[in-house]
Amino acid sequence: MAILPKQKIVEFYERFKAIDVTYSKEIIQVSGLVTNQVYLKCVGDFWPCVIYTSSFEGAKIIVSIKSGILQKLERANNIVSLRFCFKRAEKGNPVAFFVNTKSVGYSPYGNSEEMGLFNLQFTQRPPDDLIEILGRILDANVNSAKRREERIIINPDTMRKLNIISKDTVVFLQSVPRNCILRDISFSGAKVIMMGVAKFLEGKETMLKIDFDDPKETFFIKGKFLRAEQVEGRKDLVAMVILFEEGAVPMGYKIRLNEFISQIRADSRGTENTVKE
Repeated sequence: MAILPKQKIVEFYERFKAIDVTYSKEIIQVSGLVTNQVYLKCVGDFWPCVIYTSSFEGAKIIVSIKSGILQKLERANNIVSLRFCFKRAEKGNPVAFFVNTKSVGYSPYGNSEEMGLFNLQFTQRPPDDLIEILGRILDANVNSAKRREERIIINPDTMRKLNIISKDTVVFLQSVPRNCILRDISFSGAKVIMMGVAKFLEGKETMLKIDFDDPKETFFIKGKFLRAEQVEGRKDLVAMVILFEEGAVPMGYKIRLNEFISQIRADSRGTENTVKE
């Protein structure tokens, strides 16, 4: 992924600053959060913690209340620093930074008497790295709904820009792989060309495999064959439209498509401005 320009980071901050991101297993993976390198710092001491949610204005973290943290917070007037650490493929080494915060209270986490869910308010704007990482995720989520039907035709140019390894792939029918060729993709579905009889495929559940490079990722996306289209001059082939299962589209896939579409739109605006000038 390309490093974002300053203007885009400012836009992300203004659009999404109050929106919380919950650190599910998938979000940890796509954000690159290094969970064992996250901790609190207060009056010179350190406490391991788990980030439950964060926005650009604050975070909720889980930490042991029997570790002495409450006494330290009282001594520090509830001022504490939260350390983030993320793996960034485009930067090589992990990126780590502290954000100054103030604890505004806690509650028991679940039914535990030992773990507390602390509410931290940032006392300053967080570093650009955090805004960029969470902004990509939030922007992809918004646009995957707004542009869900916007289709990308698969050709050598789009494959190169999307880092799709090959248009030759497979769909799975009852766990059996069937060779196919990617014709187009979107947030909500795809079209593939394959051998088969349309009436025996329509309505069937399937799973599409797509391989990406830089970084290498393979996505298996659940869906069903919605309808068939004729392939001109080939009676043995059929073009099948796949509708992805709502909620089953991987976040990493959304981010890749969103960044491609956003770049195409930015390039188009740039061309228009050049023509006008």
